[in-house]
Amino acid sequence: MIALLIALQFLTRLPVSLPGMPTPEQVGRSLLWYPLVGLLLGLLLWGAHLLLGQTPAVLQAAIILALWVGLSGGLHLDGLADTADAWVGGFADRERTLAIMKDPRSGPIAVVVLVLLLLLKFAALFTLLQAGQGIYLLLLPWLGRSLLPLLLATTPYVRVGGLGQALVDHLPRGQLPWVLGVHLLGMLLFGWMGLLALATALLLFIWLRRALLRRLGGTTGDTAGALVELGECAVLLALALSL
Repeated sequence: MIALLIALQFLTRLPVSLPGMPTPEQVGRSLLWYPLVGLLLGLLLWGAHLLLGQTPAVLQAAIILALWVGLSGGLHLDGLADTADAWVGGFADRERTLAIMKDPRSGPIAVVVLVLLLLLKFAALFTLLQAGQGIYLLLLPWLGRSLLPLLLATTPYVRVGGLGQALVDHLPRGQLPWVLGVHLLGMLLFGWMGLLALATALLLFIWLRRALLRRLGGTTGDTAGALVELGECAVLLALALSL
């Protein structure tokens, strides 16, 4: 249960408090709960959609997107911003890229990328809601947070002592495939659209992981956050375009 609370405290802004300082092993085990936290976020977004009732789809999309960002505290957007700045400013140099990524300031590239991503998310979300497909709000954060343990389990962590070091060092690798497998089966209950969402997320995962290995030799906390945002956006676009 402590591991679940750690995952909730890290991935959301829900009022969760820990009974004490967690051990590194508990921090590592929290990765197993990331998909469930994503599902909880999806339930909250879907619940907001139901509560909004007959509110026009364009206004619903704006409110739900704001809630989506607020529930996570912009955590993954921050990672995407840092990654975008570093990727362009790093000029294909590993050490320069990592140094820029560590800088807390956001440059113009980061701002442009965030605006474009949120615009695409809003448009795709509006399309889904207008078509009466708000149920897919359940799937999007669920799938996005499931990509995190997959990335950290399969990709070297290159920021020594970074935020994700304890996660990687103490990740229960033997249990992770079973946990992800259960969540995968749950996502397939969405039928053809669930399969499309999974295929889109997997293709993006393979592409981004390959790019990270080429540039950095692995991943960081920022690039893991970028994966969540890019994965959610790609799946949203795929679902909206398939309607």
